[in-house]
Amino acid sequence: MSVVVGYLAGRVGSAALHLAVRAARTLQTALAVATIVPKPWLTPSLSGADYEQWADQLAADSATEAQRYLRSAAGGIEVNYLQRRHRSVSGGLLEVVEEVDAEMLVLGSFPSGRRARVLIGSTADWLLHSSPVPVAVSPRQYDCRDDRLTRLTCGYAATPDSVDVVRRCSALASDYGLPLRVITFAVRGRTMYPPEVGLHAESSVLAAWAAQAREMLEHLKTDGVVGKDVALQVVTGNGWQQALALTDWHDGEILVLGTSSRGDIASVFLGSRSGKIIRHSPVPVLVLPG
Repeated sequence: MSVVVGYLAGRVGSAALHLAVRAARTLQTALAVATIVPKPWLTPSLSGADYEQWADQLAADSATEAQRYLRSAAGGIEVNYLQRRHRSVSGGLLEVVEEVDAEMLVLGSFPSGRRARVLIGSTADWLLHSSPVPVAVSPRQYDCRDDRLTRLTCGYAATPDSVDVVRRCSALASDYGLPLRVITFAVRGRTMYPPEVGLHAESSVLAAWAAQAREMLEHLKTDGVVGKDVALQVVTGNGWQQALALTDWHDGEILVLGTSSRGDIASVFLGSRSGKIIRHSPVPVLVLPG
């Protein structure tokens, strides 16, 4: 068992390594730093010898960069550096996940997210839809003073279908040895109602929905889905960015989002709501496979 983190020199900085170290320490497992060197689909632009030299140098540079950070940050953790050549980075990472029997795959966010705290590229997007293990994505410039994860917050949609997600989050929190919080976001959308309805009506409807969500959260305790000591919270806001900014986050916290199955097409499905939460989350997001 181990935590796998994808790392490529000069691409996403040390945020993913930062998160992966804390995840590995929390799970009390080893850390595998995987560098996937892309193989050309057709005739390579480089000669065979030049490609081999380029691939070896890229892998060596990636390991050197990672070691420079992990030398001081990963004390007490077994760290292995793996290099694989694959047609796609995502496919290569999934091969490593299977090879080392990983418990979690950690990815970094693109550094040019502008307003977004988390910006995932095509590789991360594909992995969120196909990984057999939970995928954690670090925000840009992620920083955590604690040396491990400190709390697991489960994003709950307050619908009957999402109760199973809470059960899975409760089991994860127990496995990780972390306290659990279940949170529901009540967000006013840009086009919640036509302009003639008025903001007062919108606020009343939002307040009524938030009250209903609180009742459903309490049912999680009375129905035995979560323990009596689990924190329950509803956060309202004018849009996802504000709601997430208004949420009280602990240092070292991770937000867990559930997924739904898409049959044989993919094992993970992210709806528009989950996508927006990931985009604006100030803490790492862990996405569960369907």
